[in-house]
Amino acid sequence: MFWRRKRKDGIDQKAKEAYFTASQGQLIWTRFKGNRTAMIAAWALILMILMGVFAPFLSPYDPTIAGRDDQYENGAPQIPKFWDENGFSFRPFIYATKRERSIKTNFRWVMTEDRSKRIYMTFFVRGWDYKLLGLIPGNLHLFGAEGGKIHLFGTDASGKDIFGRTLHAIWTSLAVGTLGVLISFVLALIIGGVAGYFGGWIDGVLQMITDAIRTVPSIPLFMAIAAFIPDTWSSEERFFFISIVLGFIGWPTLARRIRTHLLTERTQEYVLAAELCGASPGHIIRRHLLPSFTSYIIVDLMISFPYMVRSETALSFIGLGLKDPVNSLGALMQNVSKADVLLNYQWYFIPVIFFVALVLAFVFVGDGLRDAADPYSDKSK
Repeated sequence: MFWRRKRKDGIDQKAKEAYFTASQGQLIWTRFKGNRTAMIAAWALILMILMGVFAPFLSPYDPTIAGRDDQYENGAPQIPKFWDENGFSFRPFIYATKRERSIKTNFRWVMTEDRSKRIYMTFFVRGWDYKLLGLIPGNLHLFGAEGGKIHLFGTDASGKDIFGRTLHAIWTSLAVGTLGVLISFVLALIIGGVAGYFGGWIDGVLQMITDAIRTVPSIPLFMAIAAFIPDTWSSEERFFFISIVLGFIGWPTLARRIRTHLLTERTQEYVLAAELCGASPGHIIRRHLLPSFTSYIIVDLMISFPYMVRSETALSFIGLGLKDPVNSLGALMQNVSKADVLLNYQWYFIPVIFFVALVLAFVFVGDGLRDAADPYSDKSK
């Protein structure tokens, strides 16, 4: 008993020493790991980000009109099987399909399975050319179909593969959100830092500008932007313009938080010591004040990220943002607003599920980081 108690006391002492000598980042990570919901959301978020980054590799067919399947328009999802009434197969397979008109559906085109003919899946196949991250060329894809095509999430009205479109849409929405967050982050650091450090009339002027931007109504602004964008713009130009607009209207909240923190910290002794040593205001803000607020800035960025993605999706959904042929979550969600889709083509809602999962993952991770970065939070103890 004595040796066990001594060993336990030694372990507790080492744990206490590790706690008191740990950096701020290590303490945040330790608290964050204790939040099971945030950890699950983090793994889900990492998985979706990887799906977006490697979308060209994971997509068996080109998500644009060039990769359409004209023999499987509005086709239902095809789920690979390993066995049926004809026996077991070690290789996953789907059935061949026939496209015909039916009296029961008012002569709509319908797909019927030919269960006598199997189409086997193949892996690591060569297909359409792409550039991973826009830089690395390749034509290798994770899977395909031998002597046919496979559509895991079905196809849309033009025969484009919804699986490939969804993966590319995740990447597009993440890219728009990332660019918007970076723009708002830089503006918030500059405006919030200057207002908080100098105070006085400079702070008053900058706060008037900040409040003016915060009071601008979103819907009329977006409608004016949509009217401004020429129809001749390419998808890349529209993409960057939407990202810049979201960045320029998303910085006031973070700027006010940085300003409040700097107004409190600028009177501390380490700031006065730096001023006496001849340090410039920019050096003091960059090297002394902002690093003391780094964890909260990171948390704020993580929390604001889903709002950027949601804004892009909302704009594209109402037709004011990215449009076809661009693959974004908002552009894909435009198709689910039709009653015909709700009644007959429910697989169009699959991108909606990914959008909800992406936003929820960012929200839960952001909440977990916020609790972990707050030393006075009950959840972090």
